[in-house]
Amino acid sequence: MSDFSAAAPYLATGPRVGVRHYTYDDSDEFTTRTRQSAEHHRPWLFPPDTAGAYTTYAKRLIEDPTRAGFLVCARDSGAIAGFININNIVAGGFLSGTLGYGAFVHAAGRGLMSEGLRLVVRHAFGPMGLHRLEANIQPNNAASLGLVRSAGFRLEGFSPDFLFIDGAWRDHERWAITTEMLARRPC
Repeated sequence: MSDFSAAAPYLATGPRVGVRHYTYDDSDEFTTRTRQSAEHHRPWLFPPDTAGAYTTYAKRLIEDPTRAGFLVCARDSGAIAGFININNIVAGGFLSGTLGYGAFVHAAGRGLMSEGLRLVVRHAFGPMGLHRLEANIQPNNAASLGLVRSAGFRLEGFSPDFLFIDGAWRDHERWAITTEMLARRPC
Protein backbone atom coordinates (compact mmCIF):
# COMPACT_ATOMS: atom_id res chain seq x y z
CA MET A 1 0.00 0.00 0.00
CA SER A 2 1.07 3.58 -0.51
CA ASP A 3 2.06 5.73 2.45
CA PHE A 4 -1.26 7.58 2.11
CA SER A 5 -3.78 4.84 1.33
CA ALA A 6 -7.10 4.68 3.14
CA ALA A 7 -7.67 1.31 1.37
CA ALA A 8 -11.40 1.53 0.71
CA PRO A 9 -12.69 -1.56 -1.11
CA TYR A 10 -12.53 -1.66 -4.90
CA LEU A 11 -15.78 -1.57 -6.88
CA ALA A 12 -14.05 -3.10 -9.92
CA THR A 13 -10.57 -4.35 -10.69
CA GLY A 14 -8.45 -4.93 -13.76
CA PRO A 15 -4.98 -6.42 -14.12
CA ARG A 16 -3.20 -3.26 -12.91
CA VAL A 17 -5.81 -0.95 -11.32
CA GLY A 18 -8.82 -0.95 -9.09
CA VAL A 19 -11.46 1.75 -8.89
CA ARG A 20 -13.11 2.82 -5.68
CA HIS A 21 -15.13 5.69 -4.33
CA TYR A 22 -13.52 8.73 -2.73
CA THR A 23 -13.30 8.91 1.05
CA TYR A 24 -12.60 11.92 3.22
CA ASP A 25 -9.46 10.10 4.38
CA ASP A 26 -8.00 10.38 0.85
CA SER A 27 -7.38 14.11 1.35
CA ASP A 28 -3.64 13.95 2.11
CA GLU A 29 -2.72 11.70 -0.81
CA PHE A 30 -5.08 13.39 -3.29
CA THR A 31 -3.92 16.93 -2.50
CA THR A 32 -0.24 15.93 -2.45
CA ARG A 33 -0.59 14.28 -5.85
CA THR A 34 -2.51 17.32 -7.14
CA ARG A 35 0.30 19.67 -6.09
CA GLN A 36 2.91 17.35 -7.65
CA SER A 37 0.87 17.29 -10.88
CA ALA A 38 0.02 21.00 -11.20
CA GLU A 39 2.12 21.54 -14.34
CA HIS A 40 0.85 18.31 -15.85
CA HIS A 41 -2.80 19.37 -15.38
CA ARG A 42 -2.48 22.93 -16.68
CA PRO A 43 -4.31 24.42 -18.53
CA TRP A 44 -6.92 21.65 -18.63
CA LEU A 45 -8.02 21.13 -15.05
CA PHE A 46 -7.58 22.36 -11.51
CA PRO A 47 -8.32 19.64 -8.94
CA PRO A 48 -8.31 20.58 -5.24
CA ASP A 49 -4.85 21.04 -3.74
CA THR A 50 -5.68 21.90 -0.11
CA ALA A 51 -7.44 19.92 2.60
CA GLY A 52 -10.33 22.39 2.75
CA ALA A 53 -10.84 22.38 -1.01
CA TYR A 54 -10.66 18.58 -1.07
CA THR A 55 -13.30 18.26 1.66
CA THR A 56 -15.72 20.46 -0.30
CA TYR A 57 -14.96 18.58 -3.54
CA ALA A 58 -15.22 15.11 -1.98
CA LYS A 59 -18.43 15.98 -0.14
CA ARG A 60 -20.18 16.70 -3.45
CA LEU A 61 -18.96 13.39 -4.92
CA ILE A 62 -19.79 11.38 -1.81
CA GLU A 63 -23.14 12.92 -0.83
CA ASP A 64 -24.75 14.31 -4.01
CA PRO A 65 -26.80 11.62 -5.81
CA THR A 66 -26.25 13.39 -9.15
CA ARG A 67 -22.50 12.72 -8.91
CA ALA A 68 -20.29 9.68 -8.46
CA GLY A 69 -16.55 9.88 -7.91
CA PHE A 70 -14.02 7.14 -8.52
CA LEU A 71 -10.34 6.96 -7.68
CA VAL A 72 -8.17 4.89 -10.02
CA CYS A 73 -5.59 3.11 -7.85
CA ALA A 74 -2.56 1.03 -8.80
CA ARG A 75 -3.21 -2.47 -7.49
CA ASP A 76 0.45 -3.15 -6.73
CA SER A 77 0.79 -0.21 -4.33
CA GLY A 78 -2.71 1.16 -3.68
CA ALA A 79 -1.45 4.59 -4.81
CA ILE A 80 -4.01 6.89 -6.40
CA ALA A 81 -3.15 7.14 -10.11
CA GLY A 82 -6.01 9.44 -11.07
CA PHE A 83 -9.70 10.15 -10.76
CA ILE A 84 -12.83 9.78 -12.86
CA ASN A 85 -16.02 11.53 -11.85
CA ILE A 86 -19.49 11.15 -13.29
CA ASN A 87 -21.35 14.45 -12.92
CA ASN A 88 -24.83 15.60 -13.89
CA ILE A 89 -26.31 12.12 -13.51
CA VAL A 90 -29.86 12.16 -14.84
CA ALA A 91 -32.33 9.32 -14.25
CA GLY A 92 -35.58 8.60 -16.06
CA GLY A 93 -35.53 8.38 -19.83
CA PHE A 94 -32.06 9.90 -20.11
CA LEU A 95 -29.93 7.66 -17.79
CA SER A 96 -26.84 9.70 -18.55
CA GLY A 97 -23.85 11.33 -16.91
CA THR A 98 -20.92 13.55 -17.85
CA LEU A 99 -17.32 12.53 -17.17
CA GLY A 100 -14.51 14.57 -15.69
CA TYR A 101 -11.12 12.96 -15.08
CA GLY A 102 -7.42 13.44 -14.61
CA ALA A 103 -4.25 11.40 -14.21
CA PHE A 104 -1.62 12.28 -11.65
CA VAL A 105 1.84 12.87 -13.08
CA HIS A 106 3.46 9.80 -11.47
CA ALA A 107 0.97 7.57 -13.35
CA ALA A 108 0.63 9.48 -16.63
CA GLY A 109 1.36 7.63 -19.85
CA ARG A 110 1.33 4.18 -18.25
CA GLY A 111 -2.14 3.08 -19.41
CA LEU A 112 -3.56 3.06 -15.89
CA MET A 113 -6.24 5.63 -16.70
CA SER A 114 -7.27 3.72 -19.84
CA GLU A 115 -7.81 0.62 -17.75
CA GLY A 116 -9.57 2.67 -15.06
CA LEU A 117 -11.88 4.36 -17.56
CA ARG A 118 -12.94 1.01 -19.00
CA LEU A 119 -13.75 -0.19 -15.47
CA VAL A 120 -15.75 2.96 -14.67
CA VAL A 121 -17.70 2.74 -17.95
CA ARG A 122 -18.63 -0.88 -17.21
CA HIS A 123 -19.61 0.05 -13.64
CA ALA A 124 -21.71 2.98 -14.89
CA PHE A 125 -23.52 0.80 -17.42
CA GLY A 126 -23.82 -2.14 -15.01
CA PRO A 127 -24.50 -1.47 -11.31
CA MET A 128 -25.27 2.24 -11.81
CA GLY A 129 -27.76 1.48 -14.60
CA LEU A 130 -26.73 4.35 -16.88
CA HIS A 131 -27.19 4.22 -20.65
CA ARG A 132 -24.89 7.02 -21.85
CA LEU A 133 -21.71 8.80 -20.74
CA GLU A 134 -20.36 12.02 -22.24
CA ALA A 135 -16.94 13.64 -22.05
CA ASN A 136 -16.39 17.27 -23.07
CA ILE A 137 -12.77 17.86 -24.06
CA GLN A 138 -10.81 20.88 -25.20
CA PRO A 139 -9.67 20.22 -28.80
CA ASN A 140 -5.94 20.63 -28.02
CA ASN A 141 -5.96 18.15 -25.12
CA ALA A 142 -4.44 15.24 -27.05
CA ALA A 143 -4.03 12.95 -24.02
CA SER A 144 -7.68 13.29 -23.04
CA LEU A 145 -8.88 12.77 -26.60
CA GLY A 146 -6.73 9.64 -26.86
CA LEU A 147 -8.15 8.30 -23.61
CA VAL A 148 -11.79 8.48 -24.72
CA ARG A 149 -10.98 7.21 -28.22
CA SER A 150 -9.27 4.16 -26.73
CA ALA A 151 -12.37 3.48 -24.61
CA GLY A 152 -14.65 3.51 -27.65
CA PHE A 153 -16.26 6.94 -27.32
CA ARG A 154 -17.44 8.62 -30.53
CA LEU A 155 -17.15 12.29 -31.47
CA GLU A 156 -20.63 13.81 -31.49
CA GLY A 157 -20.06 17.51 -31.91
CA PHE A 158 -18.34 20.76 -31.11
CA SER A 159 -19.44 23.31 -28.50
CA PRO A 160 -17.88 26.79 -28.75
CA ASP A 161 -17.40 28.68 -25.47
CA PHE A 162 -18.69 25.63 -23.56
CA LEU A 163 -16.98 25.67 -20.13
CA PHE A 164 -15.36 28.44 -18.08
CA ILE A 165 -11.83 27.18 -17.31
CA ASP A 166 -8.77 29.11 -16.21
CA GLY A 167 -10.39 32.52 -16.68
CA ALA A 168 -12.00 32.04 -20.11
CA TRP A 169 -14.82 30.26 -21.91
CA ARG A 170 -13.25 27.27 -23.68
CA ASP A 171 -14.38 25.38 -26.78
CA HIS A 172 -14.96 21.66 -26.32
CA GLU A 173 -15.54 18.58 -28.41
CA ARG A 174 -18.40 16.36 -27.23
CA TRP A 175 -17.61 12.63 -27.05
CA ALA A 176 -19.99 9.91 -25.88
CA ILE A 177 -20.46 6.18 -25.42
CA THR A 178 -23.67 4.20 -24.89
CA THR A 179 -24.38 0.71 -23.62
CA GLU A 180 -25.03 -0.41 -27.20
CA MET A 181 -21.63 0.86 -28.33
CA LEU A 182 -19.91 -0.93 -25.45
CA ALA A 183 -21.73 -4.17 -26.29
CA ARG A 184 -20.35 -4.02 -29.86
CA ARG A 185 -16.74 -3.50 -28.68
CA PRO A 186 -14.43 -6.50 -28.40
CA CYS A 187 -13.17 -7.02 -24.84
